[in-house]
Amino acid sequence: MAYPIQYFWAMPTEDVLKVLHSSREGLSNYEAEKRIKAGYNSLRTKKRGCGAFELFISQFKSPIILILFFAIILSFFLRDTVDALIILTIILISGLLGFWQEYGANNAVSKLLELVRIKTHVLRDGKAVEIGVDEIIPGDILLLKAGAIIPADCLILESNSLNIDEATLTGETFPVEKQGGVLTPETPLGQTSYC
Repeated sequence: MAYPIQYFWAMPTEDVLKVLHSSREGLSNYEAEKRIKAGYNSLRTKKRGCGAFELFISQFKSPIILILFFAIILSFFLRDTVDALIILTIILISGLLGFWQEYGANNAVSKLLELVRIKTHVLRDGKAVEIGVDEIIPGDILLLKAGAIIPADCLILESNSLNIDEATLTGETFPVEKQGGVLTPETPLGQTSYC
């Protein structure tokens, strides 16, 4: 099921909810899981990095290492086995040290990213649930409080003195008041007071 909403801000709220097969109570947990598995979450990123074996092999792909491998082959060809073994030992030690450092760094980065994971509140089965922003899917109803980061493109259903800092989008340094409503598709971002 694709969601053909190119200009969601130019549609009445009830039409948007109907197209997204959602409601003001949010999605059910079952429907949310089904949509995540189907890939409707465009923010979900693929796991970075690779397995330990691929990481180890990648240590030997630099041009210098390839030149040293050529030197090993040449040394064996010229029957200078001692030099070939010395070069091979240096390459292996270098590769193991590089692997150890990179593997440890990748694990540390993964743990740090898990600690600083941005979370938001959505309605699932009519109840407020805290989820990571990478789990937001089309049809979710977001609940925002003062100071919250807006984690996705949104259509405002209800608001009470909603002021948004749009500095990263428009360069405007002062918060802009927003309220629910329908806009025309051509409305520039900097001139939107409804969304």
